[in-house]
Amino acid sequence: MSVYNACAELLDSNVEHGRGDKIAFVDDAGSITYAELQIATRRFANLLKSRGVRREERIALILSDTIDYPIAVLGAIRAGVVPVLINTLLASEHYNYMLNDSRAKAVFVSASLLENVGRCLDGRQNILVSRGAAAVHEDLATALAAETCDFETVECHQDEVAFWLYSSGSTGVPKGTKHVHKSLALTAKLFAQGVLGLREDDVVHSAAKLFFAYGLGNSLSFPLSVGATTILNPLRPTPQTVFGILEKHQPTVFCGVPTLYAGMLHDVEHANSAGSVRLRLCTSAGEALPEHIGQTWQARFAAPIIDGVGSTELLHVYLSNAPGDIIYGTSGRAVPGYELRLQNENGVLTPDGEIGELYVRGPTSAEGYWNQRDKSRETFQGEWTKTGDKYVRDASARYTYCGRADDMFKVSGIWVSPFEVEAVLASHPCVLEAAVVPHEDEEGLLKPKAFIVLKDGVVIDGFEASIKDHVKKHIGMWKYPRWIKILDALPKTATGKVQRFKLRA
Repeated sequence: MSVYNACAELLDSNVEHGRGDKIAFVDDAGSITYAELQIATRRFANLLKSRGVRREERIALILSDTIDYPIAVLGAIRAGVVPVLINTLLASEHYNYMLNDSRAKAVFVSASLLENVGRCLDGRQNILVSRGAAAVHEDLATALAAETCDFETVECHQDEVAFWLYSSGSTGVPKGTKHVHKSLALTAKLFAQGVLGLREDDVVHSAAKLFFAYGLGNSLSFPLSVGATTILNPLRPTPQTVFGILEKHQPTVFCGVPTLYAGMLHDVEHANSAGSVRLRLCTSAGEALPEHIGQTWQARFAAPIIDGVGSTELLHVYLSNAPGDIIYGTSGRAVPGYELRLQNENGVLTPDGEIGELYVRGPTSAEGYWNQRDKSRETFQGEWTKTGDKYVRDASARYTYCGRADDMFKVSGIWVSPFEVEAVLASHPCVLEAAVVPHEDEEGLLKPKAFIVLKDGVVIDGFEASIKDHVKKHIGMWKYPRWIKILDALPKTATGKVQRFKLRA
C-alpha cells in the first residue's frame, strides 16, 4: 500500500520547509499562519473523533469562505474523514437532499447561513456552527478549543476518496462527485505550477468560492502547494466587494469568472480604480471568456486573464491559455498532463476545423458519482471523461468553445454555437450580458433567440435593429437573433453558468 495523505503534502510540508510563521490565510476577521493552521487541523481531526465520526464517513460543510473552511477540509482529510463541500446559495430542500444523499455524520454550517439551511437540520446530530451564536447548536470555535492539538495523521492511500463536490445540478439532480487524495496536489502541479507559474511570494484571491472545484483549487490546493498566501471573502463577490479586496490586500493573482470581469469593467463606482497594483495574473473559468472582455481587462489593469476550462468531474482546469500564449476568444491548448480528443455523435474522431464533443484523459478525473451508476458510466468512460462540451480545434491544437452539446443547434443546415452569438452580442455597446437558445419560428424551424441584459442607462426603444445588424456584420446573416428579450438578469447557477434550460422553457 502506498501511504499518502493530502493534508500532509499540502499543509505539513510547508511547516517542515520552514514556512510555519508565514501567513497562510486571511479573512475579514484575521489571519492564520501555516503552523497555526496545522494545529487547528489537528484539533479538528480530534473533534471528529470525539463526536464519533469514523474514518471514511462523511461530514457536510455548508460554510462561507473564512479560515474555518480550510481548517475543516484539511482537518477532515487528516483524519481520513470525507468532507462534502456544499454550495452555500441553495434553497433548504436542496440542502436536505444533499445531507440525506451523502449520509453526513456531522454538519458544519456558518451562522449566517442557518436561516436558509433551516429545517433540514432538525433531528440531526453533530451540528456545529461557525462564526456566530446558535442557541440550539454547538459553537465550532469553542469545540475546537477544547480539543488537544496532538493527532497522528491517518495513513490513507493516494487513490482513496478524500472529498466530495456536488455538481451544480443545473440540468437535473445534483451528483456527489468523489475525488481521491492525490488529485489535489496533481491539479496544483499541472495547472497552478505548470501553466500559471504560481510562486511562494504570491498573494491569491479567488472570487470563486471554495465549495466548487475552481475555487477549491484557487484558494486552497494551489496556494498551499507553493506556500503562498490566500485572501478569503465570506461575502457575495459583487464588483464592489471584489474591488475593495483588491485595493485593501493588493493580491498578485486574482481568479474570477466572465460575469464578474464584465461587471467590474462596467462598475461606475470604481471606474477609476486601479484595483491591485501588484496584480500580475488573472484566471477565468466557469464559462468561456468573451474576447472583448479579456482584451479590455488586460488593457486597463495590465494583467492578462488566463482563460481555462475545467469541471467538477476533472477537479480543475485541463484546457487553457497560458502566460505568453493567449488568444482571447479561445480556450487555449491542453494542459500538459492531459490528453484531449473531439468526436462526433457516432464516436468518430473529428478533424481540425470541425465541431466535436470534447473528451479528456488525465490523472485527476473523479472516481465516479455517488449512487448514480448509469450517469457514472456515461461520463467516466474508462480512461476518458466525457465533458458534454462542443469545441473546434485548429491546426495548432488550440481549441475554441462552441457550446454545450445539448445547446448546439442548426440553422439552414449549419451548426450555430450559442456562445459565438453571445460573445458578439456582448460586444455591442448597449449590452452587458447575453444568452442565446434555439427557438422555433412559425414554420417549426430553429432560429436563435437572444436574452439580453442591458447596461445601465441604455434606452430600450429602438436598439433591436442595431443589435441584429451587429451580429450579421460580425459572424454571418443566418446567426443573428430573430427574437430579443430584455431581462434584468440571466438565470445562473451559483458558479456563474447560465441556466439555458430555464430560458428554453
